[in-house]
Amino acid sequence: MFLVVTYDVSTVDEKAGARRLRRVAKACTSFGIRVQKSVFEMQLGQKEWVELRARLLKEIDPAQDSLRVYFIDQTSKTRIEHHGVGQPVNVTSDPLVL
Repeated sequence: MFLVVTYDVSTVDEKAGARRLRRVAKACTSFGIRVQKSVFEMQLGQKEWVELRARLLKEIDPAQDSLRVYFIDQTSKTRIEHHGVGQPVNVTSDPLVL
């Protein structure tokens, strides 16, 4: 499966936030390629995805951080998994305000 993993780790608490940020980036680097500062692309099997997901969920603070995973399928069935703060936006049904 092809994934795009994005994250936003709060560094308000500088020491703990910086530590979480490094660990999340390191986990993503172990499985994929960094395409932007907090965006990684990766091609994973189910076993690798289960391992990475567990590792990421262990590292983030869901009260402060945000983690989004976009599953890109060749059949146009894109799935989004969201953990942490912020509500995921459904671009097909939520209103778009400009």
